[in-house]
Amino acid sequence: MELPLDHFRLIGVSPSATSEEILRAFQLRLDKTPDEGFTYEVLTQRSELLRLTADLLTDPESRREYENLLLNGASGLEFSSNREVAGLILLWESGSSKEAFKITRKALQPPQTPALGSSREADLTLLAALTSRDSAIQEQQLRSYSNAADFLHEGIQLLQRMGKLGEIRKDLEEDLASLLPYRILDLLSRDLNDQESHKKGLSMLENLIVKRGGLEGNNKSEYVNYLNQQEFEAFFQQIKPYLTVQEQIDLFLGLQKRGSLEAGFLAFLSLTAIGFSRRKPEKLFEARRILKKLNLSGLDSMPLVGCLDLLLADIEKASARFSSSSDEKLRDWLNNYPGNNLEAICIFCKNWLENDVLVGYRDIDLKEVDLDSWFEDREIQEFIETLEKKSNKTTIKSNFQNQQIKKESSTKSTDDFGSTLDNIDESRLPLPGGIKQVYEKLDIQENKFNEGIFKSKPIEFYKYLIEKIAELKFGFGEFLKDKEITSRSPYLIYLYAFLILFTFGIGIGFLRNNFKNSIQDDAVEDKPFIALDKNQKVSDNDITQEIKKNPSNKLNSIPDKSTAINSSKFKALTTASPSLEELRNLINIWLLKKSNYLAGKSEINLSTIVSNGLIDRTIEERQNDIKKGIYKQINSQILKIDLKSQTSSRIVLLVELNYLERILKDSGEFVNETSLNPLKVKYILGFSNKSWKLVDFVSGL
Repeated sequence: MELPLDHFRLIGVSPSATSEEILRAFQLRLDKTPDEGFTYEVLTQRSELLRLTADLLTDPESRREYENLLLNGASGLEFSSNREVAGLILLWESGSSKEAFKITRKALQPPQTPALGSSREADLTLLAALTSRDSAIQEQQLRSYSNAADFLHEGIQLLQRMGKLGEIRKDLEEDLASLLPYRILDLLSRDLNDQESHKKGLSMLENLIVKRGGLEGNNKSEYVNYLNQQEFEAFFQQIKPYLTVQEQIDLFLGLQKRGSLEAGFLAFLSLTAIGFSRRKPEKLFEARRILKKLNLSGLDSMPLVGCLDLLLADIEKASARFSSSSDEKLRDWLNNYPGNNLEAICIFCKNWLENDVLVGYRDIDLKEVDLDSWFEDREIQEFIETLEKKSNKTTIKSNFQNQQIKKESSTKSTDDFGSTLDNIDESRLPLPGGIKQVYEKLDIQENKFNEGIFKSKPIEFYKYLIEKIAELKFGFGEFLKDKEITSRSPYLIYLYAFLILFTFGIGIGFLRNNFKNSIQDDAVEDKPFIALDKNQKVSDNDITQEIKKNPSNKLNSIPDKSTAINSSKFKALTTASPSLEELRNLINIWLLKKSNYLAGKSEINLSTIVSNGLIDRTIEERQNDIKKGIYKQINSQILKIDLKSQTSSRIVLLVELNYLERILKDSGEFVNETSLNPLKVKYILGFSNKSWKLVDFVSGL
């Protein structure tokens, strides 16, 4: 057997070494015998080879002849069959682990396989294990982690086949497991043209994460001892920039289906990144759906959803999301921002995209975010125009079908119509002319459609009248103006008139039975809080002075428990098109209960008419006051209420209030007072689960 080894390397000296240096190296090699477990026979042969080499190199004539052979191109040394294992050991000791492993592995394969149980088999198997491990170490030093893993894997397979050295094999397996993150990094960091290596790295990465129990590391696996959670997170941050945005979306969505919440959040970020960078607004809808379903503890999702609403040109929703944030510092920043609210939200969104969303992708390199170019992009404008046309057609078709079906299916049709309008609201994008024009156009379309509902044929209108009894007068006027009816027989007119009066009677009875309590409450709450002559007018200054003189006169608060409104009377407002009086009553109840709760007099049990988010914000405000040792006396009265816009799923009210807020310490000591006359507030109501609820409000418009 010829080995890639010369006498100088075999003994471990340079070709210019003197005889004294050669003898010294020879003695050191004899004294430093490998103690890994080789047989005595092979170690004796090793010593004999070292002695022969030392004799050759210290004899001037023999050395001169050997050097001439090297100069003439001679390479390698020939070893007899009984000394080739010793020669392989010397090759390994000279630093050529990879060459030694390859030759040793070949010597263990048929037809050269040594006899079972022989010393040759034992020595070659041990040498294969040692050389595979040292070869892996050399490759790691060169950052060729995939090659290092290949050496370890081949060594493990060889030991498994030979059925020997179980302890050493276990050490190799541990080395291979600890090498996995570096192998993945090696494969993924290669050029994208090497598709095979990249796919292999992606597959290994996903398998590693799944075995660990998601990005959170919920499972105990063989990799826990080599890669704890902190080390894994650092490794993953290193890996992420080598993945394209689509690769990350596929990876995170797959992990989310397996139950990883962290993967769901990263999928949301990746979808937002591809949606914004590639001008794909439909990806933003998908990202928003994922975020709304996530339940990550400690995550304040409101400003993030608000950013998506802004990118989809829904400014009102974006503002409401930011106002609903649980981050007190963020709300303070927004409230104290010197510019308008929209400008502040745009700045927050821009920074969020630049610092958290559009980073860590192999194929996205946006150093600066330009929101103007997003809103001006023609493809986005065409997308929303198409979506709006489709939504409007669906809405009109749904309304026409609603008026043709039977009475018992009318409630379900109303819900479907509300769902259609929800889809329009969720998909707003800018049209030429800017964001303002979008909202003006949508509001006009909604108003025209609402007006069109009542311009139907008489019999269809009567069916609808049971649900819309408040519109009877208007409908009757439309009936009288119908030329087709008036041109027919007067008996038919009398018949229709009788039907109108009969339906009107049913409607009055229905209103009397179902809205009696709310009408009585409205009558009590609408009483003036200052006793005046009938002809005397009340000015804003008079109201303010009266409040200051008699702060105990709560405009919309409850003086004691005996007169408190029972929460069980707060019935859900289920009317599809509530009257302004019903809406006034709902706002009054909210002001009453909120005032008493912030004064520490009662609980705020309004889940039937107020959203949980708004209730939670009020509870948080009261808890903060308790920590500060204060409570609030709030006196308010509705002066004016206007309906700004109304669809089947959303109502916007503009309300003017006389407002006085006094802050007192728990001891009763006066702290501060705020008086606003009038205070303008925008209230937003949403229709969900077949009832209207107060969702949010914006003060100081």
